[in-house]
Amino acid sequence: MVEPLTALEEFSSEQAKAVCEQANPAYVTSTLKTLVREGILQRIVVDDQHRFRWSEPERFQPEKWIDQQIHGLQVRETPEQERPREKLLRNGAASLSNGDLLAILIRVGVQKESAITGGNLLGNRFAMQLEKLPRTDREELREISPTINRVSYAQIMAGIELGRRVAAAQASHRQDETRITSTESAIQYCANEFARLATDAVQEEFHIVTLDTKHKPIRTHQITIGTLDASLVHPREVFRPAIRDAASAVLLVHNHPSGDPTPSREDIQVTERLTDAGKLLGIVVLDHIIVASQRCLSIREES
Repeated sequence: MVEPLTALEEFSSEQAKAVCEQANPAYVTSTLKTLVREGILQRIVVDDQHRFRWSEPERFQPEKWIDQQIHGLQVRETPEQERPREKLLRNGAASLSNGDLLAILIRVGVQKESAITGGNLLGNRFAMQLEKLPRTDREELREISPTINRVSYAQIMAGIELGRRVAAAQASHRQDETRITSTESAIQYCANEFARLATDAVQEEFHIVTLDTKHKPIRTHQITIGTLDASLVHPREVFRPAIRDAASAVLLVHNHPSGDPTPSREDIQVTERLTDAGKLLGIVVLDHIIVASQRCLSIREES
């Protein structure tokens, strides 16, 4: 009954039952729930009506999916050339789907569900929102697939963190040629260097970037975690690492977990206070960048 539905970009439950008129309506409903649980279908609301939309229609293979429902998907039943590890060794990691990569990290399946199935379930569920995977706890992932236990969860999170560190190391090499010479370059630098704050941070964090005489970044320093407040962000704590780095200038950075980068009155007060303190020390406060999921914003530009 699944194949006729793939011709529809989106549809309601009633439309699905009409298209699959030969199938029992209860079976259609059950199948739709399974497709949603596996992340293959998405529930959406259009004009106050609940509808379904395919997550990745070009990757979904109805016949293969039906066969998996009937026979299950155990590694021993998967042709060797289609197994994730073999595909990685043959074609490289970049050729693998998200589900394949997750299956390698899961490593071991459980009764009635292989690591491949678990990887595909997670890959489908996060197909359109992969950035949410690092913030999803073990119990939430286990609701998607029983292959997620303490070991597999730790392996997935370790893989994500290692990927971040590799990306950060690559960025630091590029950073050697970076110079903060304008508002645009400050925003671009912070968008790359503090991307984690935009996607993962649940509290406000205040950081500084120390800069040399040519306004090339020296290093970053975390100053505080928690709601930005002038009484907490003391000039002593902010400029101590800048003096230690022999910095000529600093860039102030903090995030808005709400996603909205609009500066608050407190944000502006903190910027003014630190700018004045920097003048006394001979350290220029170039700008104050707010990092948020919507975009990054310069307080200097907004003031």
